Parts: sequence; C-alpha cells; structure tokens
Amino acid sequence: MAMSSGLINLLRRQFPGVDDPASSANDLLKDVIIQGDQREQLEQDKKLLEEADDTGADEITREARRRLKEAAEQSLRSLKVIQGGRCPKCGEHIRQHLFAAICDSCGWNSYEIPRTGGVKIHLLGSPEVLDGERAYMLKDGTTLLLRKDAVVARLRREAIGWVEYIWPDDELEQRRKKVLDQLTVKCSWCEKVCDPELDGFHVVQVAFGANQERFSFCSDECYEAFRKMYPSRVHRNCYERSCADCNLCIKRYDDEIGSIRMMTKDAKPQA
Repeated sequence: MAMSSGLINLLRRQFPGVDDPASSANDLLKDVIIQGDQREQLEQDKKLLEEADDTGADEITREARRRLKEAAEQSLRSLKVIQGGRCPKCGEHIRQHLFAAICDSCGWNSYEIPRTGGVKIHLLGSPEVLDGERAYMLKDGTTLLLRKDAVVARLRREAIGWVEYIWPDDELEQRRKKVLDQLTVKCSWCEKVCDPELDGFHVVQVAFGANQERFSFCSDECYEAFRKMYPSRVHRNCYERSCADCNLCIKRYDDEIGSIRMMTKDAKPQA
C-alpha cells in the first residue's frame, strides 16, 4: 500500500527506531483507510446481509430486499479491494493519505470532508463566494450546496471556479490522533496500553445481549476481573466458545483465531 509522507511520519512517531514502519503496519491500517462515511455504510451493509430472509413477505418486498442485498454485497466487495490497497475501479494501486485514497491510474478517489468546517464555492470569473455546510457534486456536473440541511444553491459546472473545504485545526488533530490510537491496544479493564507479546494478553469477543463486542486485556488478572463484573448474557460459555460454532448473536467480527482485526500483535514492527 502506497502511503503519503504525512501518514508515514505518524507511523514513525508511533514506532520510533523502526526503519520501515509503513510496511510493518499495513495490516493495522486496513480499517483506518476507510473514510468515516464509508465505515458507517460498511456497518449498515453488514447488518443488512445478516438479517433474516423475508420468507413471508409479499413479492415486492422480497424483490426490494434482494436488490438491497445485491447492492450491499457489491459495496462490501469494493471496500475489501480498497482495504487491500487497490483501486475498486481499475485494480491498480491507490495512494493512501490520512483523509483520502486516490488512484493515479484512472482517477478514482475517495476522500473525507470536514464535519464542522464547512465548504466554500468560488464562482468562476467572480469574486463572490458561496458558503455552506456541504456540497454534493452530481454525475451530470451539477453541484448542490446545502446549509442547515437545506439546498440553498444549485450550480452548473461552468459556473464553478473551485470548491474549498474548510478543515479546523482541532478536527485535523482528532483525525491524526484516531490513526495513532488504532495502532495501540488498550486494556478493556485497566486501560493501560497492552503488550500483545506478553503472556496473559487476551482478545475476546462477547455478546452482552444480541450484539457482539470485542475486548482486549493486558493480563489474566484483568481478564478475570472483567469476566466477573460483566458476565455474558447470550449463553453461559460465550467467553470460551468459538464464534465459528455459534449463531446465537449478531456477529460484528470474524472468529478470534482466524482474524483479529487491528491488533498490534499481528503486525508488531521488529527493531
């Protein structure tokens, strides 16, 4: 995965003394490179595919459900390709930045826009600037400008000089901090940073009700203390039972043996 200099510098801060932190942390960044809106869509698609079939529904409802699932499957396939560092359109390598993924080959791109800063549209051949909270560029070249959730302007392509996104410094810092937080594992009991190479490190998936959650622990003591305080509520042996043999909750993760997502233990750089 090709990374920007800004992203590599963040990794160097997290892994001092490592010659090539980017190559060591590729697996850790698979979730980080999915932008905020994409991550929300990913969770929605997963829930949709996990829902039971509408066997008793009418034909129109079944057809609508089938189309929704097909669209969700296509969306998941595209995101998996992006996570692998490839362009979902042409298959070439994408260039990964903190806030954007861009394909040099075909121009495909995915980028995050500020949540709080807003957007400015500079009109072509005019000093006038239109302010809004969000702008949508439609396939026909039209741009819709929204303010307070209402469309306040509809602009033709030839009327726009350029679009400026306003990124507040605190929002930029929050995003950088989020990336660094993904590269560490905190104990779910004592909240200290775990060393996944030490004996006693645990990663468990437990359902407190219908939904599965993942927890990590720095020691056997923290693990047992958590278990006593928070017994699982789906079935008695939820802590020990393999997820591959269980269908009693809504799974949010793969089996703990097959795929531990975002764990430093899986890609810890070697000095």
